[in-house]
Amino acid sequence: MSALVIGSFEEFEKHTGQELGASEYFKITQEQINLFADATHDHQWIHIDPERAKSQGAFGNTIAHGYLTLSIVPHLWEQIVEVRNLKMMINYGIESLRFANPVTVESEVRLVAKLRSVVNLRGTVKAEVQVKLEIKNQKKPAFSGVLIFLYHFA
Repeated sequence: MSALVIGSFEEFEKHTGQELGASEYFKITQEQINLFADATHDHQWIHIDPERAKSQGAFGNTIAHGYLTLSIVPHLWEQIVEVRNLKMMINYGIESLRFANPVTVESEVRLVAKLRSVVNLRGTVKAEVQVKLEIKNQKKPAFSGVLIFLYHFA
């Protein structure tokens, strides 16, 4: 799979309203969950205690932190779109983010993206991208929302 290459506002604009693509599937491991718990100081047992999660949890296993699933977006996004000819890119915001389905350990997820809108704001390009993080073999996504990026092309 190769990423869609974008090098200007005009190239972005051609894809308005279209699906940009999907990333490869990415496996969520217990090691990743534990490292995220350490980094964020969120050591809730549903994330880090497999035995307790199996016996007392509602999902039969540990689950990834919602923010862990969100934090892998940059890695997955670059598999979908490669933006070239940049001076700078800023993660500007997230709108309507909803965590809809927990991601159990060893699940595979992928990002699917659609360009909702793109606007040229006096040389800075504001792109609104509708995304969902699909879980392999699940009907409901882990999350959905709109990511807002600011791109300043060279």
